[in-house]
Amino acid sequence: MESVQVIKQRFGIIGNTPVLNRAIEKAIQVAPTDISVLVTGESGVGKESIPKIIHQLSHRKHGKYIAVNCGAIPEGTIDSELFGHEKGSFTGATQTREGYFEVADGGTIFLDEVGELPLTTQVRLLRVLENGEFIKVGSSKVQKTDVRIVAATNANMFEAIKKEQFREDLYYRLSTVDIHLPPLRERQEDIHLLFRKFASDFALKYKMPTIKLTDDAIQVLLKHRWSGNIRQLRNVAEQISVLEQNRTISAETLKDYLPTSGSNLPAIIKHTKSDTDFSSEREILYKVLFDMKSDLNDLKKLTMELMKKGNTKDVEKEHQGLIQKIYGSNDETVYEEEVDDTEVLSIPEHQDTSQEILNKSDKYHFAEEIEEEETLSLHDKELELIKKSLERHSGKRKLAAEELGISERTLYRKIKQFDL
Repeated sequence: MESVQVIKQRFGIIGNTPVLNRAIEKAIQVAPTDISVLVTGESGVGKESIPKIIHQLSHRKHGKYIAVNCGAIPEGTIDSELFGHEKGSFTGATQTREGYFEVADGGTIFLDEVGELPLTTQVRLLRVLENGEFIKVGSSKVQKTDVRIVAATNANMFEAIKKEQFREDLYYRLSTVDIHLPPLRERQEDIHLLFRKFASDFALKYKMPTIKLTDDAIQVLLKHRWSGNIRQLRNVAEQISVLEQNRTISAETLKDYLPTSGSNLPAIIKHTKSDTDFSSEREILYKVLFDMKSDLNDLKKLTMELMKKGNTKDVEKEHQGLIQKIYGSNDETVYEEEVDDTEVLSIPEHQDTSQEILNKSDKYHFAEEIEEEETLSLHDKELELIKKSLERHSGKRKLAAEELGISERTLYRKIKQFDL
């Protein structure tokens, strides 16, 4: 078995961090087997090196090695790319085509960004992992393949499983062995070493003297967060190599090539959760309807109390909270504005029935007026909710959308629709 140092030299891997060495050790140990491997880590950490190590140290090294970027293939054609298709199976299928799993029989397939696979493709991939079987698009014939799968992702797979974007059974099939590559900010002692390697490579490529960093510039280099990891470091080294006339780079010069948002502070991720976190517009409309029903029932209850007791002052005193809920907290209630109080008080006791009061619509018209206060227009309710939410958040659409339980894009469409 080859040592870690030999493997790093063979595959051009720079760095001596223990976490990096441990990842390479795991790759060396699993290479002779056919175990499925999942490589995890942020974008730009060099995940593509691990499957190459595994393939070259396995008994499949003379077979084909195919790297597939799952995120770069359109959803409509990815099944055809991976598993092939029969002639005439869809528009444009003018001939039978072999997929990657058929071409790489006896070799290794590297599925980069496997978390981007559609759910239908995940089902097909699970079948390949379980028994080595697949079916071409447009065919009914089951075919066999002997392919080792190494996958990689920069996504949080447990979060994707929770959101039902990735199958849990497929995740455990892929991650028989999980190899994690650390971000560059956790490899402090490797940052300057990598920069020097890139600077040397670009000096050779562009036939110019190699750039060197001052001590202050090295400290700036080490303190930067490097959210783009090795890929970002390489780009910065290339830019400086090409653009700077002075080959000794100061801290001030280096800072000009680093993004202002880059810092060594931890990333802040905002987690928001609302009790009214509706998953779709349909659910928020249901809520509006239920609220309308509740308000209507309260209004009926208040109206019946008025008709039975006949004294608006007593009813207002007993049901002050209910009145404020329906009509707001104005100093003068709707009853004082719309109901002729003297006429209500003059109703004889023997006539104190709801039917008799309603029959005298020409004299006691308050029931009709109260009924007109509440409408059953879903359009008006939706418009009112959106207006209130926008006012409450000073016109900030993102906060209003979160409160309403809809996407910001949907809220923007509603704003245009209602001409707000």
